[in-house]
Amino acid sequence: MSADTDFLPRLDPALRHLAAARTDLSPNLLGVVRDSLNQRRGETSRDVNTAGVEIEQREAESVPVRIYRGAAAPSPAVIYCHSGAFALGNLDTDHRQCVQFARQGSCTVVSVDYRLAPEHPHPAALEDAKTALNWVAENASELGVDPGRLAVAGSSAGAALAARLAQCAADGAAPSIVFQLLHQPVLDDRPTPSKDEFVTTPGFDGPAVEQMWRHYLGHGQHVGDGTVPVDAAPGRIRELSGVASALITCSELDPLRDEAMDYALRLMWAGVATELHVFPGTCHGFDSLVPDWETSQRLFEMQGTALRKALC
Repeated sequence: MSADTDFLPRLDPALRHLAAARTDLSPNLLGVVRDSLNQRRGETSRDVNTAGVEIEQREAESVPVRIYRGAAAPSPAVIYCHSGAFALGNLDTDHRQCVQFARQGSCTVVSVDYRLAPEHPHPAALEDAKTALNWVAENASELGVDPGRLAVAGSSAGAALAARLAQCAADGAAPSIVFQLLHQPVLDDRPTPSKDEFVTTPGFDGPAVEQMWRHYLGHGQHVGDGTVPVDAAPGRIRELSGVASALITCSELDPLRDEAMDYALRLMWAGVATELHVFPGTCHGFDSLVPDWETSQRLFEMQGTALRKALC
């Protein structure tokens, strides 16, 4: 069996039709990949059942946001950062997930349309996420949310932004956070066994991870060396005590798997209440690629339950 297909026996049969799917972040193809993703997710978002959730477009200072209200005011609120390798995506990217969170978590979700790399390298995306968090906290009454029950959440690259917001909150550099929900998080640019192993997996693979970091870090910083700050790679932070409790979910066949597991362990070692779930037989982005699959639905239910429990 070739190295290109040796993950196939471990991939759930429901995902094997995606075996050849790749995320190519090459600079010369990035525009085409963006347009294709935006078109697909835009079409998908129009078919999402939004019953019971009020949706509104706003601006947090200069940052576009989409607000999903799934509970009566004053409700808890979740600041959400979408997936997309720091270089792809918009407010439609994780629209379905945000509707699910608002409905199942009985909360208000504020999804952030942060600036994308490489045109806007680090720290632009994080600055936008911080702006949105500060805006929600400062305008809680007008938005109908409870500033004492704020959470952060994100998927993939968006989870890196959410994790860093939680760290900043613990340091007093951002409004207080009571919970963080990190799905298949990007956390560390340094090598791991899963990055070395999963070089051709669907959804996301090792080469795409390296290209993602090159786009995000821009010039003057190098992937895997000592120049990358925790603001960009929150897995590099040493002290985690006092950070908000967490749900971390990830996929077995994902180059990002090991950094998610390592971060969950380090949170627990720091005394932070942390739940970790690895979905066997899955690849990166399975919940977006096959959202109606029973495993994706189980993930959504797990996330909703965690939000309700943390924000009640």
